[in-house]
Amino acid sequence: MTRTLYVGNLPWSTSSEELADAFRAHGEVISSRIITDKQTGRSRGFGFVEVADEDADKMIEAMNGAELGNRPLTVNEAKARE
Repeated sequence: MTRTLYVGNLPWSTSSEELADAFRAHGEVISSRIITDKQTGRSRGFGFVEVADEDADKMIEAMNGAELGNRPLTVNEAKARE
């Protein structure tokens, strides 16, 4: 099983690969994506990381508040779209 984590307060220049690399130190990363503005193509400052279920809680604890590009990250389990 996998779980998806929401990652907020990302630096605008962060790539999907950089996001995945930041989380790999704490467990298995299956995929990552940065959400971009449809019109400008610029990052909206948040993204999602899909991780192995057994690593998710450990990653949330380790990465919530951790700094990436001098910005403290907000990390929690993603909520399903309504």
